[in-house]
Amino acid sequence: MTNRIEHDLLGDETLPDNAWYGIQTLRALRNFNITGVPIHHFYDLINTLAMVKEASAEANHELGILSSKKTNAIRQACMRIREGELHNQFVVDLIQGGAGTSTNMNANEVIANLSLSIMGHEKGEYQYLHPNNDVNKSQSTNDAYPTAARLAIVLSTQTLIYALSSIKKSLEKKSEEFSGILKMGRTQLQDAVPMTLGQEFKAFAVTLGEDIQRIEETSKLLCEVNLGGTAIGTGINTHKDYAKSAISHLARISSLPVVAAEHLIEATSDMGAFVSMSSIQKRLAIKLSKICNDLRLLSSGPRAGFNEINLPAMQAGSSIMPGKVNPVIPEAVNQTAFQVIGHDLTVTMAAEAGQLQLNAMEPVIIYNILNSMKMLSSAIYMLDHRCIRGITANKEHCHHQVKDSIGMITALVPYIGYDNASRIARNALLSRSTVGELILKESLLDAATLDRLMSPQAMLNPMETPYEAAI
Repeated sequence: MTNRIEHDLLGDETLPDNAWYGIQTLRALRNFNITGVPIHHFYDLINTLAMVKEASAEANHELGILSSKKTNAIRQACMRIREGELHNQFVVDLIQGGAGTSTNMNANEVIANLSLSIMGHEKGEYQYLHPNNDVNKSQSTNDAYPTAARLAIVLSTQTLIYALSSIKKSLEKKSEEFSGILKMGRTQLQDAVPMTLGQEFKAFAVTLGEDIQRIEETSKLLCEVNLGGTAIGTGINTHKDYAKSAISHLARISSLPVVAAEHLIEATSDMGAFVSMSSIQKRLAIKLSKICNDLRLLSSGPRAGFNEINLPAMQAGSSIMPGKVNPVIPEAVNQTAFQVIGHDLTVTMAAEAGQLQLNAMEPVIIYNILNSMKMLSSAIYMLDHRCIRGITANKEHCHHQVKDSIGMITALVPYIGYDNASRIARNALLSRSTVGELILKESLLDAATLDRLMSPQAMLNPMETPYEAAI
């Protein structure tokens, strides 16, 4: 393997000639060995970095400050990277000092060297096309990096929204399948009032569906970028028309509704949109974890628990207890949710840590949001395909629990009064008789009326008779 020498303000370094990155990336590779997660773990971020560099080159060429030859080479290099080429050359750890400078320079150097190759030159011959002077022209890390990060997050939401839409449909199908299965609803883990298993699964579908809209709304905030603001938002070192041109090209290249932020100095230091997206991820994680808690409870047993539903058996559950099968898929989703909630705390603290005209903690913000996006998408896909779609119901057991439940008395309060209902409930609990048996014994209602009032139609819907006229 041959080597090449590159130079920066700290001196010379030797790079293997098969490295498409340069000296600044090499230094960052040595300095930041923190998470073990390099940029290429998140392909959306690589693609949006390439989009920003291509849009900037197009704007600079349009304004007459970058030659056609260099522009064409940069354009081709960025397009090839967006098609998946050289992703393994984006090697810097996501968490790094310098507010993302190492990530930006990793992109600048790879694009510069690929452009040089397209132009017929060797890697490192920066006198023909330079990472800073040409690829990074009219940019700073402080506008190029957050712009790319924002769009990477927006692109990654597409996978999450697809997963959410899919699991919502699966839950709705289960809702229809279980629509005729009567069961007891519970509050504080105690018997409450009857419902159907279908209604329970419909509620799961609705609560997850709500977050699709929240994610889409927040994505619009992330499409407001500070590209053209350069170092602190003043636009130093740019043509007066650069920002407008670059953002127009970026919108075209990305097919996203990219617009300029209202105030570039504010936008350069503000982390508000990142915080909002992280908060929605936390909200979704909490909902998913709650649903998985419910699934684990409803399937508990099989003989000494709720045993209302059966989760698909995915693997043996114990190294010591034969025949035991655990709810491993919901458990894994629970753990994913805990991690995402922790990510949100990190984002919160990092956003608060901004100082004056820049937030140097952006790398950890971006790492955690992109990581949460990936984890949530994978966990939802797993929960959908390896759990929800295979759930079955224990219909007879559900019906038996309703019949024997003390909670049935709530449906009769408007007809026998609260005091009578309380006494009947207590006596039923002590005597282990059913509510219906005691009501008939005391002649509080006749058998026909009792059957009508305890029918699913009566118990699962609002009253047709006004409350005052019922007693």
